[in-house]
Amino acid sequence: MNNSTETITSLQNPRVKEVTALQGSSSLRREKGLFVVEGLREVLRCTESGFRLRTVFTCPACCPPQSSVQLRKILADAASQEQVRIFEVSEAVYSRMAYRGGTEGVLAVVHSGGPRTLEALDRKDMGDCPLIVVVESVEKPGNLGAMLRTADASGVSAVLVCDPHTDLYNPNLIRASLGGVFTLNMAVCTSAEAIAWLKGRGIGILTAQLQDSELYYDTDMTRPVALVFGSEADGLTGIWREAADAHIRIPMLGRIDSLNVSASMAVLCYEALRQRHTVNTL
Repeated sequence: MNNSTETITSLQNPRVKEVTALQGSSSLRREKGLFVVEGLREVLRCTESGFRLRTVFTCPACCPPQSSVQLRKILADAASQEQVRIFEVSEAVYSRMAYRGGTEGVLAVVHSGGPRTLEALDRKDMGDCPLIVVVESVEKPGNLGAMLRTADASGVSAVLVCDPHTDLYNPNLIRASLGGVFTLNMAVCTSAEAIAWLKGRGIGILTAQLQDSELYYDTDMTRPVALVFGSEADGLTGIWREAADAHIRIPMLGRIDSLNVSASMAVLCYEALRQRHTVNTL
């Protein structure tokens, strides 16, 4: 157990340089098995979800008084873990390390642990009628983060991230998800692996697409289903269109023929929630 707090004031400190490098490089995050989390809410959700801290940095001058209880909890959790280092840093050092502003003066380096696989997902409790979200090759971390936030809010059982163009611990993704990347059951896999996994468990595949599709509110989502969404630029690849049990669409009544992928997901997830609530209250 390590209860001591050390001080860093130099911008040239190796730990400061490591944090800034981890913030900017997905390959370094994978190589070291580490990532950075900023903000009281995000760090708390990360630790409460079982992720293991390596280092915690705090800047008292940047922490608002109303957040002191949360900060004390983070520091107590860190001090209770083996080999966690705690540092107090100056405003200049914190500004250099932080990827964004307004993160309440707390930042942590976290062990990513093992890969989030389909095999690990099988050990999670997803209930008798799972609602799965599948995201194929979404490119923008902010979009994927927003989708994870919606998945958490709408009670999605699991999210499969297929053939990703960004890693799960990109700082923009963590920020946009508000820590949803930690709270959700998730797996990263190929599209072929995801299709085999879904079909092997009797989970219907509903692909969101404009062509050859039926309106989403005419589609039964009260059974175990996976809602599948493609990339912002290209939509879904052919492997998903061929594997689908149904193609569904959101009506577009204006001149613009598509919604942002995170907005489309929100519409469909809450339709599934509405249908399931209606059935359960009959």
